[in-house]
Amino acid sequence: MQPVLSIVIVSYNTADLLPGCIESLLAQDAGPLQILVVDNASADESVDILLHRCYRDLELIVNQENMGFARACNQGLRQARADLVFFLNPDTMVQPGCCRAMLDFMSARPEVGLAGAAILDQDLQPHPSVEYTYPGHHYVEDELDGLAGEIAWLLGAALVGRTDLLRSLGGFDEDFFLYGEDIDLCLRMRKDGHPLAYIPQARVVHLEGQSERGAPAEDILVRKIRAELLFFAHHYRRRTIQRIVRARLLQAGWRLLTLRLALLLARPGESVEYKLVKYRVVWRMYLRCLRRDDWLGTEQ
Repeated sequence: MQPVLSIVIVSYNTADLLPGCIESLLAQDAGPLQILVVDNASADESVDILLHRCYRDLELIVNQENMGFARACNQGLRQARADLVFFLNPDTMVQPGCCRAMLDFMSARPEVGLAGAAILDQDLQPHPSVEYTYPGHHYVEDELDGLAGEIAWLLGAALVGRTDLLRSLGGFDEDFFLYGEDIDLCLRMRKDGHPLAYIPQARVVHLEGQSERGAPAEDILVRKIRAELLFFAHHYRRRTIQRIVRARLLQAGWRLLTLRLALLLARPGESVEYKLVKYRVVWRMYLRCLRRDDWLGTEQ
């Protein structure tokens, strides 16, 4: 049976969360769904759980190594059979009526290329999921002129898009391993003339950051900053990136100075310690970027 919606879930060590996510999808009253789970070489029991529970309407792709989020999403995109594809994090639970709301919205708004669900936290409170500016936008010249729509980008935890259009754009940029791929895809979608949208009736509870549980804070920060630099290199001119890098270094240097003073005057707390780690990483990576100008991409 032809599915009305293809759902792509990339799993990495989320065995305790996958069943809840999948069961929330199976409870949807929206028509036949194609559920594709791409496992990125999980070290837990994710694959065994999926195989042994024999979920109906579930297709499983098992990678022998961690391909990264963008590449795994594209594996699912290639297998999608519906006209719409819904990229969904495994640490989520879709609320009743979510898929139906997506289908109705995308049918009524054919100009929209990509839309985001309303993200809620565990207490069912709204979580920011729509942004109207890009990283470093204060320093750009005309790189962001003439874009379709007003929304800049949408949180990648729950995104629905048109399958053929996404394929024509090449899907997610596989240069991104984790973080930043949603911002990049949204900008490329707008450059191609397709506005983004937000679907408030499509509600998704998101337990943020579960696939990174146990990862050292410094490692996560390095991945996030590397993704930001990659976004700059793909979309901004060299002189724009240079301005951003210098501004980031000035901010990091000032914050490191004030945080060290705070440690001298007060008892160190977890918040201060985390900020010290954060700005040390920012300082180190942006300083290396400034010294190695080849990191900054080429003129566009």
